[in-house]
Amino acid sequence: MTTSVGRGWSGLRQSLGPGILLAGACIGGSHLMSSTTAGARFGFALLGLILLTNLLKYPFLLVGSRFTAVTGQSLLEGFQARSRAYLPLYLIVSLVTGTLTIAAVSFVAGVLLTNVPLLQTLDPYGLAIAVLVMSALLLLVGHYRALDRISKLLVALLTLLTGVAALSLLLRGPVADVAASWTRSDPSPWTLANLGFLIPLMGWMPGPVEMCVWPSLWMFSRARDSQHTATRAEAEFDFNLGYGVTVITAVFFVILGAYTMYGTGDGMLSGSGVSFAQKLIRLYTEAMGGWAAWVIVPAAFSAMFSTTLTCLDAYPRSISAIQGLLQGKDRGDAAPGPQRRRLALWVLLHFLASVGALLLAASGGVGVKDFVFGAMAGSFITAPLFAWMAMDTMNSSLVPAEHRYGPLMRGLCWIGLAFFVLFSLVFIGYDLLGLGR
Repeated sequence: MTTSVGRGWSGLRQSLGPGILLAGACIGGSHLMSSTTAGARFGFALLGLILLTNLLKYPFLLVGSRFTAVTGQSLLEGFQARSRAYLPLYLIVSLVTGTLTIAAVSFVAGVLLTNVPLLQTLDPYGLAIAVLVMSALLLLVGHYRALDRISKLLVALLTLLTGVAALSLLLRGPVADVAASWTRSDPSPWTLANLGFLIPLMGWMPGPVEMCVWPSLWMFSRARDSQHTATRAEAEFDFNLGYGVTVITAVFFVILGAYTMYGTGDGMLSGSGVSFAQKLIRLYTEAMGGWAAWVIVPAAFSAMFSTTLTCLDAYPRSISAIQGLLQGKDRGDAAPGPQRRRLALWVLLHFLASVGALLLAASGGVGVKDFVFGAMAGSFITAPLFAWMAMDTMNSSLVPAEHRYGPLMRGLCWIGLAFFVLFSLVFIGYDLLGLGR
């Protein structure tokens, strides 16, 4: 006879997937580039901000998993029922940011491949396109099942490898007096001149707020794949596991940057993307020994490939679902048949658009800093919009009263929303409009 405990563990195992996929999408540019550079430039001075940003985004990113578990609907269906404006707004921003984000993360993945001896002489843009080709083939042939299996493997690999690297550095000791950065960093990150770094750091830490929709949509495919519909407890366990992994790996990358590069990080993102990748690996190997390349290169590439793969699925999946909902054809849950073919079409369109963006960037000589940080900054500026949509839908009559957010989570939502609005306005005023300079 199966015990309730046995059924509980079986249900948790069958529900694992969407939260891990979210982790795979998050652990990319925000961790490898922003967290590492934060440690390199400012030591541990920004670790508190990184943890605070993860905390303030938590209730908004959780919405998709909880809403779908308790209502049986996708969060996009909730948006449509809550306001006629929500779906079109989400669609417009996804169309604009999707291609830029996919191209940006694939570019970083291609850049990292230049550290492989046999690939050092190849064009990083060509390698980025190769990463996109591989990702598109996996999604078009293997569908959600391939995405789920590969992402779980990559997330486990990169977490293990970055943990090994961080632990080895903690045992070895820092290359500079990084301990002083806990109370006073030189230079200080708390200046208006550093907004151009702080805002992108928060924009993708651990990921854009619009990601709240993604686990909601993946839950339908996971339920078909496992023949099990997740309960609220199971869905939130999956989400919390994935979210915990993103927070831990963010700390790992800060440690890596602080212990190997503190005092040398100002030039990390200058120059070409190849220059960034070479500096990153060289500094690790100088601090840890030549063996570090066998850890850092696979960990870094795993992070960026998992992000590329999940983003190339998630943006088309969201847009395909919105199309079905707006046209009244279906609920947009990517069921086999016409919906799956529509999703495949959007994957192909995003693939072609991202390749076009990479070719355009290659002809214009766009640097890695501008390419990636532009997408990060855009994500932060739109964060208040998506945060409001998620909060408003979660706490509406669409959700049974016992499953809505309580006072603590509602308070955290309001604090987070105020935080995003304030910093977005400061960034727009100072960095984009030049006010106060």
